[in-house]
Amino acid sequence: MGAQTLTHRAVLLSEAIEALAIRPEGIYVDATFGRGGHSRAILERLGPGGHLIAIDRDPQAVAAARAIADPRFQVWHSPMSALPAVLEAAGAPLADGMLFDLGVSSPQLEDPARGFSFRADGPLDMRMDTSRGQTAAQWIATATERQIREGIGDYGEERFAKQIAKALVAAREREPIVRTKQLADIVGAAVRTREPGQNPATRTFQALRILVNRELQEVSLTLPLALAHLAPGGRLAVISFHSLEDRIVKRFMRAASHSDLPRDLPIRAREMPQMPLRVVGRAIRASAAEIAANPRARSATLRVAERTGAALDPTLLHRIEPDAWRS
Repeated sequence: MGAQTLTHRAVLLSEAIEALAIRPEGIYVDATFGRGGHSRAILERLGPGGHLIAIDRDPQAVAAARAIADPRFQVWHSPMSALPAVLEAAGAPLADGMLFDLGVSSPQLEDPARGFSFRADGPLDMRMDTSRGQTAAQWIATATERQIREGIGDYGEERFAKQIAKALVAAREREPIVRTKQLADIVGAAVRTREPGQNPATRTFQALRILVNRELQEVSLTLPLALAHLAPGGRLAVISFHSLEDRIVKRFMRAASHSDLPRDLPIRAREMPQMPLRVVGRAIRASAAEIAANPRARSATLRVAERTGAALDPTLLHRIEPDAWRS
């Protein structure tokens, strides 16, 4: 199946658009364009003076975005952590809302040539940006057994990481590991038990994808940058798909919306320092109807926060470290 025929259904579409509280003449950022489901919905809400800036590091996603002929829309081929440079180039130092739909898209998963899935054989690539960086095959070929064990254990939360790392090192001595089926077979032989209905290689593939694309580091780096470039009243909406991402998002929003002062401190509420973010509502998850129509939505979590008028404490931008998801 060619990549151009693959489809992607935006997860939590209506919920994310409502969360942004779109102003018709506002400036918005879709920092993970994918195949544009969220972007098109944002454009429908914008007036003639509104503007949407889309970002994606996947060249195929950028090509799909360039098919949108709308003077209110522009797209940038870039990682989301380059947000400040993109906004500067777009002439928009502050945005009225930003949306992040994290993780991998359906076209990436379903195209065997991308190497994200064990369901069909393909080259072991896994890069979201196929124009640069190290492939999963290259990483496996050069990593030490300890690095493989820690990577699969940390990023895949795989309890058989030790056995898998040992098996991969032994297998690569016989021949290079360059295909997805090859990797899945090696992992399957090393993992003797698994949760019902789950392929033994699921967690290993997740770990390698996250590692190759530095996904958690990107999230940790980008959230403070997004906060620094939100206009007062602007909304930050983040959709995550696994607990490691969601942990970073939750902790960042908490750090930016809650003071470090003790709750029982004998001062009036108006004397408490105002924080730069206000969390909006509780975490939102997909409805049963959406999950039935799109099983990928089952693991999605949407968190929303709003920029206040408080001055931004520069130290806050460094509170969430790149490995904050570990604890």
